[in-house]
Amino acid sequence: MRVKGKIQQWDDAKGFGFIQPTSTSDKVTAERVFLHASALQNRQRRPVVGEVVTYLVIKDDKGRNQAQNVTFAGEQLSAKPIAKAKASSNWPSMFVAIFFIGLVLVSWLLNLSWYVLIGYAVISVLTFASYAWDKYKSKQEQWRTPESTLQIFALIGGWPGGLLAQNWLRHKSRKASFLWLFWCMVLLNIVALVWLYRLGILQRGFF
Repeated sequence: MRVKGKIQQWDDAKGFGFIQPTSTSDKVTAERVFLHASALQNRQRRPVVGEVVTYLVIKDDKGRNQAQNVTFAGEQLSAKPIAKAKASSNWPSMFVAIFFIGLVLVSWLLNLSWYVLIGYAVISVLTFASYAWDKYKSKQEQWRTPESTLQIFALIGGWPGGLLAQNWLRHKSRKASFLWLFWCMVLLNIVALVWLYRLGILQRGFF
């Protein structure tokens, strides 16, 4: 049974909020429900506090009410079940693979220190783990990893892991301001890599 309610709370940066039912005789559906951005039928539109929606109520793994197949007032309900997140594209994985292959070739042919390759790999794993942890905390409605921390990880060489996390985990992949700054960090990191290499600092024998 679909329930009618209003957006009571919404945090666009975190991608979740709560819906308060407007009229129902069912005690279960009378309680406010958790709303995640992935439950929206129209993911091109962001919820606004006070906006009327209709939805289905399901239980999460902990038995808490959660909205599913959320439709904004005035929109036609799709006959199809709520679509899952858009399938991951291949270009981020290819971009990261090409970058690491490039590092291997430069290390082998042009004397780049192997520690640079190892450093990128380690920091990327840590960055990916940070994204995964932040997404988990988001679902648990707990304290989140600051975005500035994720951006610093990208700047110091963890951007390959961040890019894979955005694509594979579908986390931090929609917020335009975050993505714009993220790609600035990627560019700065690559520029710094080339500059330090040309100075000889990242070449074998320097350290």
